[in-house]
Amino acid sequence: MPHLLDNYKQLVARVDALCDVISLSLGKQITCSAGCSSCCTSITIFPVEAAAMRKALAGLPGQEAREIIRHVSEHADGERCPLLFQHHCLLYEVRPIICRTHGLPIIYTNNDQRNSDCCPLNMNDTEAVSGSHVVDLDKLNTLLAAVNSIYLSQSESTDIPERLTIADVITGPSS
Repeated sequence: MPHLLDNYKQLVARVDALCDVISLSLGKQITCSAGCSSCCTSITIFPVEAAAMRKALAGLPGQEAREIIRHVSEHADGERCPLLFQHHCLLYEVRPIICRTHGLPIIYTNNDQRNSDCCPLNMNDTEAVSGSHVVDLDKLNTLLAAVNSIYLSQSESTDIPERLTIADVITGPSS
């Protein structure tokens, strides 16, 4: 039987490849880099993303994992992502899908209207962007929801919430 996270890992690889192509194509128009955390707010994630984070946390040396859990516990109620430490993500390699697209030009539907957006620090010298250099969040979210659905159907747990906070993923559900 395939590992429960295989589909998610494949999706992450495809998203990372797309984001790399967009970043390389747009070059200096994308100013986001290590230490840029203005987009890093407290979010909720799908159970499949939570499982990937928990697996990564469990694979860390004990002291490092305990430090991350302590940090997240102390920052669980803020507006910023509780995984942020000195403007860097403590679990960057397994950050959620949406975090992987931060800063890049995106399109999405809101109230039946197609909208575009981008980090205000990026794309300052460009008026238009090719469609191949834009992340379609609607399509991406549809794929992520499908991967999550497959994960849930294969999981032995029956009482998994639809969405989880990162704090709950790292420290356990609040009582």
